[in-house]
Amino acid sequence: MITSPDLAIRMRRADFNRALAEADLNAIGPLLAPQAVLVTGSDSAVISGRKAQLQAWKREFAAARRTVYTRTPENIVASSVEPIAMEHGRWQGVTAGSDHPPASGSYSAKWRQVGADWVIEAEIYLTLA
Repeated sequence: MITSPDLAIRMRRADFNRALAEADLNAIGPLLAPQAVLVTGSDSAVISGRKAQLQAWKREFAAARRTVYTRTPENIVASSVEPIAMEHGRWQGVTAGSDHPPASGSYSAKWRQVGADWVIEAEIYLTLA
């Protein structure tokens, strides 16, 4: 079955959100390119590489008052010349057991199709609240 890049990336983002909610490191790994880069929303810290990102998520999942992050895509633009796409959307972090997000903002993510799967190559976050 052939899936449009828009639908495929939205499904992969839903998988990533579910993995974050369930603190499932094994599910996050395959969603990231080996050299994936993440630029955080507040201090612009750079987390470079799948291994480093998994270590950061492991620390986050072990926090006493864990924050659960959700990304909500607003639009996805796929390239017509390369197997890449850009996702733009909103993110929020909610303290586990709470309904009020202590942080939220916007983000962009660059995806690359590798075989039948889409993986995240880069993400940049902007904290707005």
